[in-house]
Amino acid sequence: MEKTIDGTGSSDAPEQQRIRLGGVTREEVLTMAAAGAGSLALDWLLYERVLPFSGAFGFLLCWYLLFLALYAIAGRLQWDALTVRERLATALAWSSGLLVVAVIADQIGYVLYRGLDAARHLNFFTETMRSTAALDPITSGGCLHAVVGSLEQLGMATLFSVPLGVLTAVFLVEAGNTRRGARLVKPVRVLVEAMTALPSIVAGLFVLGVVVLTLGVEKSGFAASLALTVMMMPIVTRAAEVVVRLVPGTLKEASYALGASQWRTVWHVVLPTARPGLTTAVVLGMARGVGETSPVLLTAGFTTRLNLDAFHGNQTSLPLFVWNYVKQPYPDMVARAFAGGLTLMAVVLILFVTARVLGRHRTPTDRRTRRPLRRNRTAAPTAGDNALAQAVN
Repeated sequence: MEKTIDGTGSSDAPEQQRIRLGGVTREEVLTMAAAGAGSLALDWLLYERVLPFSGAFGFLLCWYLLFLALYAIAGRLQWDALTVRERLATALAWSSGLLVVAVIADQIGYVLYRGLDAARHLNFFTETMRSTAALDPITSGGCLHAVVGSLEQLGMATLFSVPLGVLTAVFLVEAGNTRRGARLVKPVRVLVEAMTALPSIVAGLFVLGVVVLTLGVEKSGFAASLALTVMMMPIVTRAAEVVVRLVPGTLKEASYALGASQWRTVWHVVLPTARPGLTTAVVLGMARGVGETSPVLLTAGFTTRLNLDAFHGNQTSLPLFVWNYVKQPYPDMVARAFAGGLTLMAVVLILFVTARVLGRHRTPTDRRTRRPLRRNRTAAPTAGDNALAQAVN
């Protein structure tokens, strides 16, 4: 036994207890289960016997709130206040995550359940709806024309929006460093932020009024791609601006010190360094435009045949295909609409997963910052050295 300063073997100082954060104990599991069961019984009593409430959403919301309250009260009876707050925050975080996952799984499962009757047949992906009537069997017709239209419209919109978005992002970053350019950056930034919150139908009306009605361009996939460009360009610009700002200033200073001009520095140093992030910005913009319905409806029209010419004639996209057939009173048509939604969902998920994977790639500069390379005198130059050499040359 340790002795205190006065030589006695006892101490008046309170004993310190170590608080373990994280992990799951038996008491915590039992307390959570008891709070869940008690809150469910109390919620049922309030909804069925006491209060004139009804509805599944209100029942679940009231159950969740009662669970949190009972869990906090039961935890306070056996733990200190800090532990109760920590475990209550853990329960909130886990329940919120499970709720989001449950909602996503419910949506995907419902679309899969309603559209599997049509999607399991190969003709749905190889045929069009040109010779298919409303009462024809599910083995007739498909969404080939809608898939081709979506790919063509999205491809042209990407071709238009990516250069404009990247150039605007570079202008916002580079021109803001000068006194004269700072005056132009503010209105451009305000315009980009306003376009980010622009409703999609307004973009479709703008292209319809300016391009189709004023300039005389017929409704086609090209007109729809212009409307999608209006929706995609601010997304690409905002994401690309963030990525370009993350380029280390030392690389640009080294390029200027070696005699390179500003545009050479941007072309050979800034853009190659920010290439993975720019790719992610492009994919996010594509995911934004692939699911638009109202701009395509106003500018591309609707057709049941395959139209490979995006500059002449009406052209259908997957969102428009779903919107047109899901409101019909025929079960097979509704099944085809849900199968089209399942196809569109798969395309969007692929785009977002691609953006997630590409976002994990780090530039050579980031890898050298986190883990210095051990090179000898005969080692090959890095990508940053090659970029600086190209900027000077």
